[in-house]
Order: sequence, then C-alpha cells, then structure tokens
Amino acid sequence: MQFPESWLREFCNPPLNTEQLAETLTMAGLEVEELKPVAPPFTSIVVGEIKETVQHPNADRLRVCQVDVGQGSLLNIVCGAPNARAGIKVPCAMVGAELPPGEDGKPFLIKVGKLRGVESQGMLCSARELKLSEDHGGLLELAADAPLGQDIREHLKLDDTLFTLKLTPNLAHALSVYGVAREVSALTGAPLKEPAFPAVPVSHADTLPVRVSAPDLCGRFSGRIVRNVNTKATTPSWMVDRLARCGQRSVTALVDISNYVMFEFGRPSHIFDLDKIHGGLDVRWGKPGEQLKLLNGNTVTVDDKVGVIADDVQVESLAGIMGGDATAVSDDTKNVYVEAAFWWPRAIAGRSRRYNFSTDAGHRFERGVDPGLTVEHIERITQLIVDICGLPDTACGPLDDQQLNLPRPQPVRLRVARAARIIGMPLTQAQCVQALKRLGLPLSETEGIITVSPPSYRFDLQIEEDLIEEVARLVGYNKLPHTPPLAPITAKIRPESQRSSFAVRRSLAALGYQETINFSFCEERWEHELAGNTNPIKLLNPIASQMSVMRSSLLGSLLQVLKFNLDRRADRVRVFELGRVFLRDASSKSTDTTVEGFNQPMHVAGMVCGGAEQLQWGSKDRGVDFFDVKGDVEALLAPQVASFHPAQHPAMHPGRCAQVFLHGKPIGYVGELHPRWRQSYELMQAPVMFELELDAVLQRDIPAFKGVAKHQSVERDIAVVVSESVSHAALMQAVWSAPTQGLLRDALLFDVYRAKLSKSAQDVALGTGGLRDDEKSLAVRLTLNSAEATLTEEQIEVAVQAVVERLVKALGARQRV
Repeated sequence: MQFPESWLREFCNPPLNTEQLAETLTMAGLEVEELKPVAPPFTSIVVGEIKETVQHPNADRLRVCQVDVGQGSLLNIVCGAPNARAGIKVPCAMVGAELPPGEDGKPFLIKVGKLRGVESQGMLCSARELKLSEDHGGLLELAADAPLGQDIREHLKLDDTLFTLKLTPNLAHALSVYGVAREVSALTGAPLKEPAFPAVPVSHADTLPVRVSAPDLCGRFSGRIVRNVNTKATTPSWMVDRLARCGQRSVTALVDISNYVMFEFGRPSHIFDLDKIHGGLDVRWGKPGEQLKLLNGNTVTVDDKVGVIADDVQVESLAGIMGGDATAVSDDTKNVYVEAAFWWPRAIAGRSRRYNFSTDAGHRFERGVDPGLTVEHIERITQLIVDICGLPDTACGPLDDQQLNLPRPQPVRLRVARAARIIGMPLTQAQCVQALKRLGLPLSETEGIITVSPPSYRFDLQIEEDLIEEVARLVGYNKLPHTPPLAPITAKIRPESQRSSFAVRRSLAALGYQETINFSFCEERWEHELAGNTNPIKLLNPIASQMSVMRSSLLGSLLQVLKFNLDRRADRVRVFELGRVFLRDASSKSTDTTVEGFNQPMHVAGMVCGGAEQLQWGSKDRGVDFFDVKGDVEALLAPQVASFHPAQHPAMHPGRCAQVFLHGKPIGYVGELHPRWRQSYELMQAPVMFELELDAVLQRDIPAFKGVAKHQSVERDIAVVVSESVSHAALMQAVWSAPTQGLLRDALLFDVYRAKLSKSAQDVALGTGGLRDDEKSLAVRLTLNSAEATLTEEQIEVAVQAVVERLVKALGARQRV
C-alpha cells in the first residue's frame, strides 16, 4: 500500500522525522518497503503567469512569452509548448535554476540564452521536465489562484515522501491512511485525530428496494440515493494529487470520491447510476451461466460460488470486487445510488483470481473490512459528492441500513505469564495492559489474566497468540533481550563405517561425471516408461503439466539432461545426480522426517553417452559400453565388492542389464537404455546408466590391519572349458569356494577363448582346440601364499587341484590341456 507522508501526518503527527517514522513502522510489523520522494531535487522554480505571447520571428513552432513572476518586471522567455497562451499560470525556471538530473545524472542549469536570435531569460516547464509525471504534451498548468513568485515545491507540496508498506494478510486494519495513523499513535503516543462524520441533511424520502438473499455473503448493506449531481464536475487538484500519490489515477469526480474514501478509511464502496437500475437490487450468490460485463471491459461468467448484486433484469456487479458496466456512472448521469457493505472475507477470497485480475476492493474485503462504519463512511462519501458534484437542487435521501449477519467477536484471554514465556522477556501485567490500551482494545483484567473484546475492525485477534504478538509489537521487537541458547550442542558424528554424500559426489566427479540437480516433480510418461510405475504419486496442484507426479526414479531426469546436451552437439556426456525418490509404502509411518504411506529414500544415478575416453592420440576412440559403467559402479563401491546378475528393468536393454548386489542384497541396476526408448527419445547412441540406493553406497568396510607376507607368493595358470552360459561371477565364486587351506590369495581371469567357425571336420579337430560352439575356454591366474613358510611343490599342486575339482563339480568344467 502506498500513501504520502503528509496525509498520514494530518491524522497523527509524531515528533519523528521520515526515516525514524519508517523504522518505527517496520519494527512494529508494518514493513516499509520503500521511501520515495514525491519529486526529485530542483531549485529556483516559481509560479509564473504568461501575460502575452507572440509568434517567434524566426521559428514557426516557437512563441515569445512575457512572463510575470512577481518581481515587478516581465521576463522574456521563448517557449515551444503547444498550450503556451496568455492568462495561464505555469512553473517558471528562473536564470540560475537547476532542473532535475537527466539521463547523464547531472542537473540541468538554466542560463540566459538566445533561441533563433531571441533572448530567453528562463524556461517554462512541463510536468515531465520536473519529473512529476510522464506527461509531455505541454506546460504544467497551475491553479488560477496560485500566488505569483511562490516556490513551486511549496505550492504543489512536493517536499513529501511516498511510503510503500508491505503488509501481511493479518494487518487488514492498516490498509488505509487512517489505519496506519492509528498504529502510529499507538506506537508513539502521539495524539490521533479522530474523524467526524456529520450527517448530511436529508431532503427527500426516496429509497431503493434492496433484498439481501445471502446473509453468508453480505452481513450488512447500506445505501442512499443522491439526486441531481453534476457528474461532469472536475475533481479538485488536492484530491487528484493525493490519489496519484497513492498510485491511483483520476477517472471522474464520482469515481475519485469513492477511491479517495477507500484509501482514507479502508472502505471500498460503489456508486451506481440510479436510472440504469431496473427495479430494486438483490444481493445473492450467482447462478451458473450468468454473465456480467465489468468496468474493466471484461465479460465474466459467474456460478453459485461467486457473489453478485443483481437487479430485476440482470447482474450489475461482482460483490466486493468490481462494478458492472451496465450501471456505471457517465457524463449523462444525474441520479446516483451510493453503496457500502460488509462482505464476509471467506465469500470474497479467491474470487477475483478466478478471472485473472485483482482489485483494491477485493484485496481489502478478502482480508476483512470494518462492518461497524458503513453508515459513517456513506456520510463521508455523500458530503464529498455534495461539495464537489453538488448543484443547487442536489438532494440526498435517507440512509437504508440492513444489518443481517455481523461478526460476533469472541473475547480472547491473555495469560501474562505465558506471554512473558513466549516473548522471552519478563513482562508485568501493567505493561501488557498499557500496550493493549494504546491499541484501543477494550479489556478487563483479573490477577494474571487480561480479557480483550476485539473491536470490529480487528479480524486478526482470535487466539491468545494474537494478543501476545500485539504486546510484543508495542513493547518493541528491538527491546527483546539477546539470549543465547543454553541447550548443549553436540555435533553429530558420522560413524567410521559410513562416508558422506559429498564423498560420493567427489568419487563420481573423479570418474569424469558432472553433477546435475533436477526437480523432484517429473512427467508422468517417464514414470510409466522408465520406472514401470503404473500408479505414480500425483500432485494436487502441479506447477506445470509436465511436472505432475513425484519421481520414483532418477533416470528420467538424467535422460532429459542427456538429451538437452546432445541436442546442443555435446559429443560426450557423463552426468550424475544424488536425489530423493518417492515410493508408495504402506508400512511407512509419520515422523519428523517421514510421511505415512510414502517412502522417500535417497538414490544416486548416473548416465553416460559418447566416447569412453576423451579424444587423444594414445588410444583409439571407442564408444562407452556396459562394462565401462559397470567398472565405474565397482569403483564407486570400492573397497566393497559387488556382484552383478542378469536382470530386467523397464528402462534398460533386456540383454544388457544387471542387478547390483552388495552383501547379498539388491541395491540397484546398471545397463544400457532400452532400444525402444532410445528410438522414442531420438538418441543417436544408446546411453549406459546406473541407479543405486545411496544408503548402500555410503557404507564402507572399516580398514583392518593385515601383515605383509614374509614369503614369496606363487602363481599358477589354469584353463578350463565351460558352457557359454557360465558367468564370470559364477566362475569366481567356484574358485574361491575351493578348499585351498587358506593358501589362495588372488584369482584373476586373464583370457577368454571361443571356437572359431570352421568349414571342415579337420578344422574342428585341429583349429578350435576341441571346443564346441556352445563352449568357451577361461584362463585363470591363481596367486598362492602362506604366512607360515615357503610353499612346497606338493602344497601348490594340492591347492591347484582343489580349485580344478571345484570347477568341475560346480560348473561342469573340464581342464584344458
């Protein structure tokens, strides 16, 4: 809310300068967002009157003006404004005056000069040249009674400051100049000028029939007929200036009067053209399908959730939001109906947003407007109408005031001891009583308890905490003691068997990956296709249609990042993300960090596409494959050793996908993108990806001391023929399960040999080493050692033979000679 400081000081003028006043309001919860001068600095600009104008002898668009500035002699000033004419009073910059700075930031100095051969002894100014507005259509014309020679800053009251307040929704009582003044009076103790609302003399008995059919929409409706008004009257300059300084442009005199009272006392009102109303008015809820053309030119369709004011023929107004075009006042209007009502906040809240606009009236009514002063405010509006738009035969009718369903504020109790405990400083009952009385709150007190009866304009006082906040505001937030916390603070020490998530990030970065951060909301298509989730968690109010569900996998987000980079000609992309996924889980209970029915674990996922290595001269360029990423996963989990088993995943290639197991438990998947999704997402290459449970990745084995071998190790190579279906994991499991009496230190697969397709039986016998097409030869290097003594040939042979026998028994292998 914006208003000029001078208007505020008419109601309450504390002994504070502008900055101190702004600080006082801010510290009381009425945040002053901006202080802005009404006009920029300029000097030596006075009121002048043009006495005579003649055409410039050497320029068609210039005039030579004789200007009286109250110095006894006329000034010769050349002017090119189209409205420069004799008899008007305008701002005149004297020789030596400084105009507001231009785009270069430097003030413009007025000197005696010649324009096309004619001397000019000053400058006549427009509003734009004084930076008062953007109007540059001509000179700024002043009132006819403006004193000659008076400083223009004094005449236009330009030494003023605009306050812009950022108010929270509970401060509806401060949405007016008088409301802010009431707060200033309570905060500073300065006297508050109470407004007077003298009754306007009633000169006819006409009333407009009004029926309030919806008391849950309108609790009080007041109105009056005023006949024979001059709608063509000019709004007084003082009112135009105040409205402009509140951010409201002048429209017509009647509209300006309604807006003025709204800014003055926070009471939105509406003025109807009486002769355009058919019959009487009915305040009711709308009917589905009814349409209304508003004052802003929009035509809206209402329903039974939107309040309206209708006559016997059509809807005339959106209740508490905006009037209709059909009954708007115009230059032809002679008789008006002035309306002021109390609309229930819950009946107005959110209605204007349905139609994608907002109004000052709706902003106030949905927060709460005082239901107790509708009649008084109509008296104020009526008096202004009579003063500004009145004619000799202007006649005011009696006030029609219907009170149907007014709020009944309930008394609120304040326990002084609890207030002191919550505020965090010692408070006496006398301090609390004084603070609440300064706010004008009626109260009664007993020992340790204060009972407040909230006035009609304080919708926010409903519970004890509201009164505690008021006490804290009046005592002063800056007076609260700075008390450090006394509770012991103990650092949460991570166990040695667990590493941090930042260590995981650093490990992946060391492997050449770049981290991405994505929304937890994703497209529903990703969940169906990439996660196989047919029932994703849907958002009630998604921020975008493509972010309508919560993700249960990180792969969709990474695939989007990958495609974004590939579309911009990135030839090698390696990205990862640590993020939360959201799964339905009936076993989950609500705690401080969980929600009942939903599991929210952290995952880590990565995706790679392009070359396996950066382009270099030392090795041939090749594309990344399954085994490259499998190696990255093993490096990420090291020193823990994972096992990989063929598996199926909705996002991955059915023959190039493995489930990752750690200590016998599945922790994730690694594999190549499914060809179907590669084609669907229009990818030239198939990316390889992984996704693991972060908790499992964070675990690590605590290093344990192990002595260095004192004796020389022995290496033996064995080659066995096994079925093509035997995996490396099965081979290693069989080797390590052999009874070698603890002599086996390491086992390494160093060669794989398969039969070549042969054309003859002789080739099969001699050229393939005796392998069938469904067999392969695996060569394993065994490292043996003993901590007790150097191994003998007999011990070595027994251990090697034990490994071979285990391979024969477990895998059906045969030793290759």
